Amino acid sequence: MGLTPGGCHRITKVYDSDCCDSVLLELREHLPKYFGVWSPPTAPNDMYLKLEDVTRKFNKPCIMDVKIGQKSYDPYASAEKIQQQVSKYPLMEEIGFLVLGMRVYHVSSDSYETQNQHYGRSLTKETVKDGISKFFHNGYCLRKDAIAASIQKIEKILKWFEGQKQLNFYASSLLFVYEGSSQAPGVRLSDVTLAEKRGVPKGLLSGGDILEYNNNIHVISSTENGKIEASVSKGLSKFYALHKKAYSKRHHSQLSLKVESLEQDNVWKSSTCLAQEHLNGNVIPQLEKVFCHMPAEIKESANVEVRMIDFAHVFPSNTKDEGYVYGLKNLITVLKNILDN
Repeated sequence: MGLTPGGCHRITKVYDSDCCDSVLLELREHLPKYFGVWSPPTAPNDMYLKLEDVTRKFNKPCIMDVKIGQKSYDPYASAEKIQQQVSKYPLMEEIGFLVLGMRVYHVSSDSYETQNQHYGRSLTKETVKDGISKFFHNGYCLRKDAIAASIQKIEKILKWFEGQKQLNFYASSLLFVYEGSSQAPGVRLSDVTLAEKRGVPKGLLSGGDILEYNNNIHVISSTENGKIEASVSKGLSKFYALHKKAYSKRHHSQLSLKVESLEQDNVWKSSTCLAQEHLNGNVIPQLEKVFCHMPAEIKESANVEVRMIDFAHVFPSNTKDEGYVYGLKNLITVLKNILDN
């Protein structure tokens, strides 16, 4: 990450081992980990921060870069620079943020969809909600768990900005990352371990029906009348994929998904039963109810990172960073509208 000398000094101060400023120490929690400053041999006067790769722990990272604030130019920018920045996205002052790009993993096709800065600049006040919701759609449904977790993390950053008057950020971004894959073995519902040992009536599901799952969903038992019970834990660090080839329309049995969400300390519990009386249709809508419409308590546990990046234009101040606060609040509002809908 390239920096101006002044911007470099102000941000590295946050990372100093002897830093005792409570405001800066709290800011550190919202930044990538720091591994020092680096200058290329061919340009010793250019300084770059060496920061952690926030995506490294994800298998199929979905990534979005959103520039925050009403101005993408600093207080010392020339008139030419100001005009250049404003012309790139005239709505920046009104909307308060700009999508610089995104990369979304689609479970259904096992592929990525990528959008660049031109996509973000094409978004208007009327279309920005749909534009951002695209980042949270995995090809099956909207990842409401990732949205809720993102909101929670942005609100913590907003709280920091509303409580500090030391620094103002210009042309800085938030980096969003969430896990897009479902890394787990497939469970063939008609296998002997399930169809025979679990007592699933023969013919209920054809041999091609496969449910891929992770720690969030496990087939745990079946009842005498042919019901299948599945337990879904609170941890939604990874997601599910359902691949359905065919159902037998000659059988009218009942499928029940019993969803139990448990905190490790067993303080919070919730149980929901979903039933499909005649299993001759697609079970994906049923699973979407489970995985895409989880209560907020579950959604908050999704494997999501939201970190502040791009610090080339950070300046000392004695006032609140109103432009950044405005952008964060607007972004939260948009995400909540997506979640509510």
